[in-house]
Amino acid sequence: MHNLILSMPKGTDPQKLLAASRDFAREELALKHRYVLALHTDRDHPHVHLVIKAVSEQGERLNIRKATLRDWRAQFARQLRARGVAANATERAVRGQSRSGFEDGIHRASLRGDSRHLRDRAERIARELRTGGLKPTQGKARLLETRRNVIAGWHAAAEALLEAGQGALAEKIWGFIGAMSPPRTTDEQLAAKLEERTRNRERERQEERTR
Repeated sequence: MHNLILSMPKGTDPQKLLAASRDFAREELALKHRYVLALHTDRDHPHVHLVIKAVSEQGERLNIRKATLRDWRAQFARQLRARGVAANATERAVRGQSRSGFEDGIHRASLRGDSRHLRDRAERIARELRTGGLKPTQGKARLLETRRNVIAGWHAAAEALLEAGQGALAEKIWGFIGAMSPPRTTDEQLAAKLEERTRNRERERQEERTR
C-alpha cells in the first residue's frame, strides 16, 4: 500500500479539496490501481489521505518515483485551480523547505516497529547521538548545494524586480530568504524528533518525582 497525503493550508474549503482529490485519483489511478480516500479536518489544515493498492489489477506494481510525484503535484494543483483554489506545484526546495511529512512518518513507523528498515535507521541515529552526533552524509552536501542554488535564483529574481521598479516585491523576496529555516537531511530531522521524545520523557519523569 502507498499512503499519500494531499494537504492544503488553513482556510481551504475542505469540500473543494476532497472534490479535487477525487478527480485527481480517478484520472491517475482509475482502472489501474484500487484506492480509497478519506478527508480529515481535525487539524488546522484540511488534508486527504489517499491510500493506493501497490499492485494493480493486472499484477503490475506501482513504483512512485520523484518524477511521478512531480507530475502528480502538477495534476493535483490543476484540479484545485479548476475549483477556484489557488495552488501551484512548486518544489519544497524552492520554497526553502525540507521534507517534513515523510520524516514524521518515518519517526512514527520507527517507534511503532512497523518496519525493520526504519527501526534500524532510528536505532543507528540514536547510537550516533549518544556517541557524539550524527555522521556527515553525502545527502547533506547535496542539500546545501540545492539551497545555495535556490537562494541564488531568488536573489536574481529580487534584483530583476528592483531594476523594474518593484522594490516592495523585491523586499518581500529578501525577507522570505532571510526567514528560510536551515536545510536538514532526513537523518537530521529524525534525530531532532528522537531528541524531542527523549526530552519529553525526561520531563515526565521529573514531574512524576515531584508529585
